[in-house]
Amino acid sequence: MFSIIIPTFNNLEYLKLCLHSIKKNSIIEHQIILHINEGSDGSLDYAKENNIEYTHSNENIGLCSAVNLAAKNAKTDYIIYCHDDMYFCPEWDLILQNEIEKTNTNLYYFSGTMIEPKNGHINFDCGDCVENFNEHKLLNNYKKLKYFDYQGSTWAPHLIHKEIWNKIGGLSEEFNPGIGSDPDLNMKLWNEGVRIFKGLSNLKVYHFGSISLRKKKNLKKNNGSRQFLKKWGISINFFKKYYLNANTKYINRLPNPKKNFSFYKDLIICKMYRLYLIIFFKI
Repeated sequence: MFSIIIPTFNNLEYLKLCLHSIKKNSIIEHQIILHINEGSDGSLDYAKENNIEYTHSNENIGLCSAVNLAAKNAKTDYIIYCHDDMYFCPEWDLILQNEIEKTNTNLYYFSGTMIEPKNGHINFDCGDCVENFNEHKLLNNYKKLKYFDYQGSTWAPHLIHKEIWNKIGGLSEEFNPGIGSDPDLNMKLWNEGVRIFKGLSNLKVYHFGSISLRKKKNLKKNNGSRQFLKKWGISINFFKKYYLNANTKYINRLPNPKKNFSFYKDLIICKMYRLYLIIFFKI
């Protein structure tokens, strides 16, 4: 059993589809905890009427704060964070459970493989919005869509053991509304000793692609790249390239980065750009 954390911001129809997929395509029943930002679209009433666990804020408190607040109510040892515009394909939880059982540590970060109409790990069009979503097409084809287990995932849906989640304090709320919070989370996990950052090819979700951001054009955004650079002294791209070996085939747990000429050259560039931002932009 997993504790599935889903932050949502006036996105009821996508949320309904996400919950439908979890109920339909899970092998066992899981704890689902929503955080409802505002809920002026009826999502708050929907949660109450359907006895779905939730936390609530009258305004949008940001993704990081929303996830952290909901995660405090997790009753299981496994915390999954996902977006409200994701559809979970069949047996997703069995795939995760099997991966956990063959891993002899709690120091891991497991993630899924995203199917998207235009981008994602796998490009396969089953609709770009909830109104034209073709569930039948997806369920008839998702097993045929091949990918590979990959290194260095920073994307939802992801699973972290609750013990590790609590140690690192969940998502960093200075990254609200949320851009850059995923790689920041992974950097905190790295510093805690996590070396298994594994994207599972068979754990597939259909993702409509940042629906909340696309629907809400005036939604305030943070500059996650600058925040990450200021906090850690390296860029997100540097972290993904030299630490996570992102998007390469998964072979084993990650080693420490190779500190060769290329590493130091790019590190110096990061330091110089950080200094430039501090001097001229007062970051």
